[in-house]
Amino acid sequence: MEDRTLGALGFGAAPREEPLCYPGRPVTTPMLLCGDVLWPLEVRPGPPGGWAVTGPGGPEPLDALLARLGQRGSAHRCPVLAVGSNASPAQLRHKLARRGIGVAVPLVPVRVRGISVGVSAHIGPAGYVPTAPFPDPGAERELVVCWFDEEQLRVVDAGEFGYRRPLLSGSAVPLLLPSGERLPGAYLYESGHGVLAGPDGLPRPGGGDQAALLTALLAGSARLRALLGPDPRSWVRRVRAQEAVGVEGTRILAAEGWRLRLPGLGTFQGR
Repeated sequence: MEDRTLGALGFGAAPREEPLCYPGRPVTTPMLLCGDVLWPLEVRPGPPGGWAVTGPGGPEPLDALLARLGQRGSAHRCPVLAVGSNASPAQLRHKLARRGIGVAVPLVPVRVRGISVGVSAHIGPAGYVPTAPFPDPGAERELVVCWFDEEQLRVVDAGEFGYRRPLLSGSAVPLLLPSGERLPGAYLYESGHGVLAGPDGLPRPGGGDQAALLTALLAGSARLRALLGPDPRSWVRRVRAQEAVGVEGTRILAAEGWRLRLPGLGTFQGR
């Protein structure tokens, strides 16, 4: 039988443990994350609950398998668009398992219009500078939807420092499933810090190589070099060692004039 563990499939590194690998490797096809294992999710007509999980016992409808595992079905879960490391199964497993929460999460790439991915104007406590979405009417891209149950959502919410979770209406932001159906809506995490501007004054693209991003930020700011330099590894080490260092680094990002405040993406639901 094929080894479907995260490590065997090349998904083993979690950014919270290895910050310079942020945002981690995302899924590119529908999957069910179940513990340390990824099972393929075969797209069928209709909502994901009826799609087939190809597990060790053969194809089985997603909701039937979740029920057999004692987990909530897809209709009782909250769809959340991942613009950063939540699309990485290794990161999700790390977040949930360390809190003793059941790790059974459907992960489905969807086509999204009207959203681009930038860089949040803050330094996270794990040492990396995370991604953040922003409105971009002409953009179309693929993002992963994670279907969280209530307990999983509470854990993920608690770890999204400095983020809000607005609800996106599917009529305002089209969300197309691989089956061709549209989601009526989904949540996503939106940074309360704004996004970083690039040298051209436009939002800096996010989701790329973290070490390259930190290198560019260090090169552009003498104050950041003094605080976090000389290189990405020293940046991560110093932020992880002392919370106040990350707070000061975030202040410097704004003081350099790199922070952009853009319109919000959805209706804030409160957290």
